[in-house]
Amino acid sequence: MGKLTTHILDTSSGKPGKNITIQLYVLRNESWELVKETVSNDDGRCDGPLLEGADLIVGQYELVFHAGDYFDAAGIELPEPKFLDEIVLRFGVPDAGEHYHVPLLMSPFSYSTYRGS
Repeated sequence: MGKLTTHILDTSSGKPGKNITIQLYVLRNESWELVKETVSNDDGRCDGPLLEGADLIVGQYELVFHAGDYFDAAGIELPEPKFLDEIVLRFGVPDAGEHYHVPLLMSPFSYSTYRGS
């Protein structure tokens, strides 16, 4: 059974990115459709998979992480407009039977991701 998961690490503090709004979109009929909106927990993870089983389909996905709100709440003073506000990750799922883990490592001025397991 396939599933999609994520987690967030604030590399500027070395701590999990907690209380970050995460939106998940899927590309359907040439437009992005919101599938799920959630908030990361104290460990920087979601309490369960973003999608699993029949809900995970082959296709193009987009994760939007509301990093700017997180940095504001953390009291980090940044110039406006922020260099990174909403971090958008687009990726493909070619096999809906696999586990796709899409972590985000972020700071106010950089981010990276990879396909984890």
